[in-house]
Amino acid sequence: MSLPTARRVLQIEAQAIQDVLARLDTSFEKAVDLLFACKGRVVVTGMGKSGLVARKISATFSSTGTPSFFLHPAEALHGDLGMLARGDALLAVSYSGETEEIIALLEALKRLEMPIVTLTGRVDSTLAEASDIALDVSVKEEACSLNLAPTASTTVAMAVGDALAVSLLERRDFRHDDFAALHPAGRLGKKLLRVEHLMHAGDALPRVAMDTRMPDAFHEMSKKGLGMTTVLHPDGRLAGIITDGDLRRLMEKQGGATLEMNAGACMTRSAQTIGPHVLASEALNLMEKRKITSIVVVDESEGVLGVVHLHDLWTLELI
Repeated sequence: MSLPTARRVLQIEAQAIQDVLARLDTSFEKAVDLLFACKGRVVVTGMGKSGLVARKISATFSSTGTPSFFLHPAEALHGDLGMLARGDALLAVSYSGETEEIIALLEALKRLEMPIVTLTGRVDSTLAEASDIALDVSVKEEACSLNLAPTASTTVAMAVGDALAVSLLERRDFRHDDFAALHPAGRLGKKLLRVEHLMHAGDALPRVAMDTRMPDAFHEMSKKGLGMTTVLHPDGRLAGIITDGDLRRLMEKQGGATLEMNAGACMTRSAQTIGPHVLASEALNLMEKRKITSIVVVDESEGVLGVVHLHDLWTLELI
């Protein structure tokens, strides 16, 4: 039966994380201080399964505001040491603390005066003793039934790496906008985009004055291709909007007389507006709730900044 095995594995790994949680002390704070003070990149290294964990930790650092890259220790011994520079810091992942390829790098690391933080299961190991800070990520047992394959130990190392990354994120005051800037193509980043980055503004913004004749308003709507136009007061504040739906209803009611009217007489005054810093996902929810296809983006004085169209948000795959 697989379920008992799965439960045993998860229980062992969960307990291993609880154990390292109980061991956290000021060494962790010192590690965060050291990495935060790094003026260059946080270089993360490890071999084998620890190397895979190191790659993930490095990727998490980079995506949360701490410049980082993964260095394969064996490749470093064959030329990739040139990737390192003064001002960088090293985070080494080695459960034994005796990984030969990493130990072979120590002389070069010391020559560059690179501070070293190590995640290890042996705080009395060669690598731990050569490090500025060694964090104890030891486990009582692996989840592997043979107690051989790295399982609980890699889980703990990755969890502590996440804890370092999030601690640095908070120390840097890394915010939603920063995350979105680093993830412009990802779904998470798209959910964090602000409408100011998506709106049709400048020459792409459909706009007419209140005294604009309707034939000219038709032309503006057709030219800008959003199925609507804003109607502005002389000072740029929003007076109302005219949509394709408004035009159909007017033509049904007024017929050809609509062409003799001006935009101020045809507009809808109660236009839905939104601020420029609202999340794109919030704008999408609002449009779908109100069953509208466009929202006018305005500043605090009701000055028109742009228009966000429903199709612009759908193409982001926000839902």
